Amino acid sequence: MAAQGRHTAPRFRWPFSKRLRWSHIVLAGLVAVLLITALASVASTHLTRVQYARFQQLESERDRLQTAWGRLLLEESTWSAPARVEEVATERLEMRVPDVNDVEVIRR
Repeated sequence: MAAQGRHTAPRFRWPFSKRLRWSHIVLAGLVAVLLITALASVASTHLTRVQYARFQQLESERDRLQTAWGRLLLEESTWSAPARVEEVATERLEMRVPDVNDVEVIRR
């Protein structure tokens, strides 16, 4: 009983320590999970839009290349037409169709 005369300092307590319950901790965890999910959704949406823009650029390039390929095929068919080949052979290379007497058949 000697301690009755002495004054002891009050023990420090957190301001909300009496009210802090497991339900508050669970609620804080759920809010944190909700925020993380929201940020992940925003990031995913942004990446989807970036990838879709890139996809459209690649489709545009594909269309341009297909048009160029079509032009090249047309140009090739023009240059390799039988009439053009015969004309070049006659004019530039001075070739001619052989006479019947000039043709020799070789048999084995």
